[in-house]
Amino acid sequence: MLRMGKLDGKIALITGGSTGIGLASAVLFQKEGAQVIVTGRNADAIATAQKELGPGALGVVSDTSKLADIKSLIAQIKEKYNRVDIVFANAGIATFQPLADVDEASYDQQFNINVKGLYFTIQAALPLIPQGGSVLLTASVVDKKGFPDASVYSATKAAVRSFGRTLATELAPRGIRVNTLSPGPIVTPIFGKTGLSDEAVKQMQIGMAGSVALKRMGEADEMARAALFLVSDDASYVVGAELFADGGLAEL
Repeated sequence: MLRMGKLDGKIALITGGSTGIGLASAVLFQKEGAQVIVTGRNADAIATAQKELGPGALGVVSDTSKLADIKSLIAQIKEKYNRVDIVFANAGIATFQPLADVDEASYDQQFNINVKGLYFTIQAALPLIPQGGSVLLTASVVDKKGFPDASVYSATKAAVRSFGRTLATELAPRGIRVNTLSPGPIVTPIFGKTGLSDEAVKQMQIGMAGSVALKRMGEADEMARAALFLVSDDASYVVGAELFADGGLAEL
């Protein structure tokens, strides 16, 4: 007897899907029957992800901070599939700097990718999302906790969490569920893009792991399983929720 996947027949777009949580989710969604589309800014990373996912997936080099790239991406999806059942708006960056060191370029880059890009990706995809569709946003435990040197990053994720509430209210009458996944400290390549030295990253990870009830960093696969729950029919009565997948960091 053939096993039915939780996402059989679904078209799933995952932004920031070439590495980390996005790629782990793409692998899992594909195993559960979805046709996946992954995006990322780095052509080499997209090529590597495409190789891992196989020819059944669609990898697109797309910078979520650029509205022209978003429009081009959605046009490709419309031409190839004419719909998208799941939008996992996951693309994001993090730069950790004390207040005194933040410059306009760093501030703008984080807001352009984490907030503006996320918002306009959903807006552009909306005409293709059918009733019963699902939108999932990646926020972070930092939207609830105050961490030093993370003021800008935390503000971007607080904005994402706010979108999770307001867009859920707005889209629910159309039969589209919007929810938010807020990871804690997860082992992903994002730490290599924070602007910190390798030693500083190591110390940050040790400190983060020590502050978690489970006393360890989380894994991308664990976030993928949480994402699968939220986008699948298992969560058919879950709307506007924020799931902290953080080892207890936010609540304990």
